[in-house]
Amino acid sequence: MSEIKKLAGQTLWYGLPTIAYRFLGYIMNMALPFFIDLPEETADLVQVYAMIPFLNALYAYGLETAYFRFSQTHDRSKLYSTLSISLFASTLFFSILLIFLKGDITNIAHLNNHPEYVLWMIGILAIDNLNTLPFAKLRQENRPKMYAFARVAAIFTNIGVVVFFLGIVPTILKNHPDSFLSRFYFPSFGIGYYLVGNIIENIITLVILHKEIRQIKFTFSFSLWKEVIKYSAPLIIVGLGGMINDVLSRLIYRHVVHLPEQQANHEAGIFANIFRLALLTTIMIQAFRMAAEPFFFNKSKDENAKNTYARVMKFFVIACCFMFLFIALFLDVFKWFFMTFANKNWVEGFGAIPILALGNIFLGVYYNLSIWYKLTNKNTYGAMITIAGALLTIVLNIVLIPKFHYYGAAIATFSCYFFMMICSYKLGQKFYPVPYAVKKLISYIALVVLIYFIHIGITFLIKDVLWFSISSGIMLLLLFALFVGKIEVKEFSGLPVLGKLYKKRI
Repeated sequence: MSEIKKLAGQTLWYGLPTIAYRFLGYIMNMALPFFIDLPEETADLVQVYAMIPFLNALYAYGLETAYFRFSQTHDRSKLYSTLSISLFASTLFFSILLIFLKGDITNIAHLNNHPEYVLWMIGILAIDNLNTLPFAKLRQENRPKMYAFARVAAIFTNIGVVVFFLGIVPTILKNHPDSFLSRFYFPSFGIGYYLVGNIIENIITLVILHKEIRQIKFTFSFSLWKEVIKYSAPLIIVGLGGMINDVLSRLIYRHVVHLPEQQANHEAGIFANIFRLALLTTIMIQAFRMAAEPFFFNKSKDENAKNTYARVMKFFVIACCFMFLFIALFLDVFKWFFMTFANKNWVEGFGAIPILALGNIFLGVYYNLSIWYKLTNKNTYGAMITIAGALLTIVLNIVLIPKFHYYGAAIATFSCYFFMMICSYKLGQKFYPVPYAVKKLISYIALVVLIYFIHIGITFLIKDVLWFSISSGIMLLLLFALFVGKIEVKEFSGLPVLGKLYKKRI
């Protein structure tokens, strides 16, 4: 249980900044409806932020995971310097290549109204990737406080830039057009200030991590680099395929929906809003991943490592189930918020959010399961699973989006992550069997889905009464918490904070 306590503590430390970083970024994105009345006006920005994760996987080419893997067996200083030099050189190469391809990217992505977005996107990618290994170093050295400070300070900077240029400055200039602020404000940028804020955020992060960057020595081991690249090459495919699964629906939505341009842009903006709400589930996933990946590698040589992995999976699924219920049971609150304070068009397609949220739980389970091929150096299998998932995603999005619009994209995402989860579990049990509590985990997930449908049935009887919907959601959430608490009383008794509440019951 000490290992679980340690992971829980690290997840909390990584989780709090990740939650803050994600949630504040999420709130900033949620502010789009208050800056922009019409969803279609956000379509170009959505397109750029759909491309960034995809290209980021190419920029990073699996070096973060490789750093955790090889730091167990190689000199960490030598490894850190070699990989940092490699990443700097490749970032420079990829950035120059994208600049030369700027015109083609603009045309393919339909960004002709905002070609400057492509250059800003390249800037975001380049600076962000220079921060990759310093952040990995902090995680490897178990320095979550510094990690937390860098993440939170950066996102607050981003928020400050966006609010200042999209909220405060336009109001001041409206009343005082001759203000000195007019020299620094360009109305033509519009919501492009989101990208500007993102660039400044990454620069601030680079400054905060200057001590880690200064530890890079001008020494490069070619033999070590070849060994790392051999390990990480399949992870490039895993990363690219993963991004296809994650962002393809938003990337191609307005190109395959078969609607007039304005309506297609409108639906693309709406779907991005739906996706952001569903991403609340991934806050738990991201927080967990920050702590879990180095934890899994560090514990891989322990005699009881597999049992530890199985218990970690159980706690993770339980946490994700709570996140799912938080989203699914209180959708009416989100609807009320948007309809009251923003344009009511933003609540279109909210019924697809639980499908996406459940799919994200499957994605989180897949991330947990994927440790088997990373520990056994069988990354090729991970690449094969991801490629299969990517092909499924492409086919389903092309087929389903024209017919079912938001729901088609949500079903494609759900199906892809479910498929990848099953494949990874089956192969993992063959090459690196872990005694997961499969029946119990399936039961928990099935139960939260049942609770969601019960909530739909209850609120269908009394429609459009917000307080009743909230009361029903709270009651059902508490019932699930009591049920899990009763089943897992012995497990929870060994955890920090929660343990004090359960020890008297054993």
